[in-house]
Amino acid sequence: MRPVYITRLSKYLPNAPVGNDEMEEVLGMVGNKPSKARSIVLRNNGIKTRYYALRDGKSTHTNVEMAANAVKALFDDKTPISKMEILAVGTSSPEQVFPSQASMIHGALGIPQRVELISAAGTCCSSIQALKYAFMAIGSGMAETAVGVGSEKMSTWMHASRFEHEAENLSHLQENPYIAFEKDFLRWMLSDGAAAALLQSEPNKDGLSIRIEWLETTSFANELETCMYAGAVKQPDGSLKGWNDLDVDDWTNESVFSVKQDTRILGENIVPKGGIYLAELMQKHNLTVDMVDYYLPHMSSEFFKKQIYEHHKNIGMDIPYEKWFYNLPKVGNVGSASAYLMLEEMMNTGMLKKGDRLLVMVPESARFAYAYMYLTVV
Repeated sequence: MRPVYITRLSKYLPNAPVGNDEMEEVLGMVGNKPSKARSIVLRNNGIKTRYYALRDGKSTHTNVEMAANAVKALFDDKTPISKMEILAVGTSSPEQVFPSQASMIHGALGIPQRVELISAAGTCCSSIQALKYAFMAIGSGMAETAVGVGSEKMSTWMHASRFEHEAENLSHLQENPYIAFEKDFLRWMLSDGAAAALLQSEPNKDGLSIRIEWLETTSFANELETCMYAGAVKQPDGSLKGWNDLDVDDWTNESVFSVKQDTRILGENIVPKGGIYLAELMQKHNLTVDMVDYYLPHMSSEFFKKQIYEHHKNIGMDIPYEKWFYNLPKVGNVGSASAYLMLEEMMNTGMLKKGDRLLVMVPESARFAYAYMYLTVV
């Protein structure tokens, strides 16, 4: 493997930031009643503002448009988009079942050249899995320039109109129009946006670059049942019954296409399993705490911050909080784009200097996958 460098990072966040008190104005109230879960969730997750590609119940941007805007922002006259050979994409919220998200973004870019495409399915780890494809392609000498992009458009999935049929059905059955916590919980956790990274075989001649030392991913799906899901209904035995095996009426009556999360399974496993994998990587790569200048953890909520710190401390990775960097309170939980957004802010606001070593952590609760990247600023 030859060295691979992240030479540029970009982002696209739609519209003006939305504060906590404005969220229900944008997302609406299910059954015209304020959410019971909203204040509890916001008190714990630490998010102060986030972005929505939605206003007055209508989309202002698609997922594809935000991703394409982020990709375009990577290029200029000095480094034209014509140099892009690979487009590697990850998202958990495409507008279509198929074509692939990468195909849609390629089409939206309006460029004359053909490119190689890869779309990684999943949730938060999908963009890092796609990035690994680009990393391996350049590292093996099969390409010189690639783009990795993560993007999310969750606001339309979470708009109150998507739950009205279920709320009406519940009201008829039991006079309780509130949707289940497992659905309402995520309405106040997820947001929209896109970010992209330019990967090249040579570092910037002027300015900083970030060399990817290693990038590792793994899955615990062989051990754990599904935790976060959409387009399915969870069965008593923990299996999923997919939308295509459900009655059409159930799609609306049970809000089948809403994003749901089993918070019990999440709390029991998301931090410990990530720690188990990190301990393995520490041994594999001889990684020690003194080799980390910045720790960039993707967290869905600040609720997990202390748990992560304590668990890492127990495995010998006692990274003090002053070395932590995350922008969750400002940009929200943007799923597959979150890791890119942290790196983008650090690189483009002058936080980094040559020699800095970064450890990036991305957990995925869908069925418990994890990604870690170790980077050096050059």
